Amino acid sequence: MAVRYYTVTWDQLHRDAKALAWRLVEKGPWKGIVAITRGGLIPSAVIARELECRLIEAVSIVTYDEEERGQPQVVKPPAAALEDQGQGWLIVDDLVDTGTTAKVIRALLPKAHFATVYAKPAGKPQVDTFITEVSQDTWILFPWDTEPQFVAPIAKSHAAAG
Repeated sequence: MAVRYYTVTWDQLHRDAKALAWRLVEKGPWKGIVAITRGGLIPSAVIARELECRLIEAVSIVTYDEEERGQPQVVKPPAAALEDQGQGWLIVDDLVDTGTTAKVIRALLPKAHFATVYAKPAGKPQVDTFITEVSQDTWILFPWDTEPQFVAPIAKSHAAAG
């Protein structure tokens, strides 16, 4: 099965994170936001601004090494949110893929509300709110992982593969 790529620009990420904030404003107020590093940091900043939330905690879970999946490790827990199992807290990440990271976060903060900008089918059941669903075989290229360059038309790459 061929891997598909979905490129997200800075403008699109901002619009999608703001759309997520629109969905979350009615579910608050929030004690704070737990940003999942690294991918959740920028969406968390946008959402924090839109929800006027000043308390931002971070949780660092290492799962990926480039495109290789490994065993998740919590390298920095979200101390402030742990006190009441995340009750009243909003967890934000850029993407839920297989749900591996989400399950670790859910175990740490079972009462928190989990929101992601993008969701894949395998991980979707782990989140409470998301904006855009993409297929499981799609690799999302976030703006912090890419730079503008020429890409051949789809028809040329399709003809070469066929």
